[in-house]
Amino acid sequence: MPEDQTDTIAFLRTIAGAPPVETHISLVFLGTDTVWKLKKAVRLSFLDFSTLDARRHFCERELALNTPAAPGLYRDVVPIVRHPNGTLAIGPAEGAVIVEWVLRMARIPAGDFLEARAAAGQIDPPLLDGMADAVAAYHARLPALPDAVPAMRHVLAGNVQAALSAGLPRDAVLTWDRLMRDEVGQLLPWLAQRAREGFVRRAHGDLHLGNLCLWHGKPVPFDALEFDEALATIDLGYDLAFLLMDLDHRVSRAAANRVLNRYVARNGDAALVRGLPAFLSLRAMVRAHVAARSGRDAEAHAYLEAAAAYLRPAPPVIVAIGGLPGSGKSTLARGLAPDLGRAPGALILRSDEIRKRQFGLAPEDRLPKSAYTPDASRAVFEELASSVRLAAEAGQAVIADATFMSAGHRAMIATAARQAGVAWHGFWLDAPLAVLEQRVAARRGDASDADVAVLLAAAKNDPGAGDWTRIDATDSVVALACIRKTLTDAGQLC
Repeated sequence: MPEDQTDTIAFLRTIAGAPPVETHISLVFLGTDTVWKLKKAVRLSFLDFSTLDARRHFCERELALNTPAAPGLYRDVVPIVRHPNGTLAIGPAEGAVIVEWVLRMARIPAGDFLEARAAAGQIDPPLLDGMADAVAAYHARLPALPDAVPAMRHVLAGNVQAALSAGLPRDAVLTWDRLMRDEVGQLLPWLAQRAREGFVRRAHGDLHLGNLCLWHGKPVPFDALEFDEALATIDLGYDLAFLLMDLDHRVSRAAANRVLNRYVARNGDAALVRGLPAFLSLRAMVRAHVAARSGRDAEAHAYLEAAAAYLRPAPPVIVAIGGLPGSGKSTLARGLAPDLGRAPGALILRSDEIRKRQFGLAPEDRLPKSAYTPDASRAVFEELASSVRLAAEAGQAVIADATFMSAGHRAMIATAARQAGVAWHGFWLDAPLAVLEQRVAARRGDASDADVAVLLAAAKNDPGAGDWTRIDATDSVVALACIRKTLTDAGQLC
């Protein structure tokens, strides 16, 4: 705690009624319904808060960056002033001298931080979907920077230096550095292309579980990185990757997989998987050297191993899952995806979600029958096949989830696999009509618009498995086990 801020710290502690929560760059004073965030008067290798003007600037920058995502959570930036009699107060006053600036925020219950929810085992599928929706919406509001060049080599070099200075094993860090330099070197032309396509933006920059909270009952990002524009001007996939890595390590691979797939369902950015090995690995190394510097050696070594593991190759595979409405395609896809291919598992591309996105809707919004014309369906399957090929070429396992009633639609997946040069498997789910009717009638909050009438019409034209593998989907647990066995026998599932 810098000495020239001692009086301010004592004053804020008095009005908050408790000691602050301290990080290496700030002090956060938690009042009953108000939070005061003080930036420490420090100069470090990566930031300079040493002057009053700088602290005011970065308080205002933090306010501007975070207010759009969570209106009302960030309130304002206010001065701490000293009156002629020597007393301190909040807010401008005639004759008073400004001695500090603080960011004023609303108080969030401790249990509403998603890091706390994860530690308590309270991360469920609706909350995961909400996280992905929040990040997708956050990213959608950001202006594209087509001429920006993400400083990935600089980020890599900084992490190597930080890891070595934190005392992580030198040989392991240098081996990781060598692998990462190769990976980043291969990514640079792709990142430049991504910038031209609008996927490089001034993003959050520090988007882990600790910087997401519930605000008015919904997940929102907060505490965006305010002190370094270069570090936060990044590919959106790299921004997302911190959350994916955090979920993978702290919750489960399935949780990370669900957020990835929901995010892509909302914005269609299937191409981001190309960068995931490097993105996830970098984020894990950040956690590793931070933990090492804090003396949490076991945690540091676990993250160091994760950073290495994210770079280990795993052969991609394409899995197509078809069947009548209610056959359990999406349930089985979600059950299979986390264990398929490299982290955080297979990208699920679902025709129902693609159709909703093409019409500008959320997955659960319903479409009129006019959205199911042959032309509309052709556009859906063209995007499906294109995204399957793109993700597989990038090295990610992919699951295509659609009815695949048409031989032409099945052929499109076979062609995508051939163009990508990867193995593929087609599974046709089958179950008694009564079971399908019961499932369709019971569905709520799903991307599929198919009702019982649509099911009955489709059943009259049931094409059967053809040359795909037929799976009895009456019991979804048994069906998943059958699919897993087929893929395991083929050497494509660990």
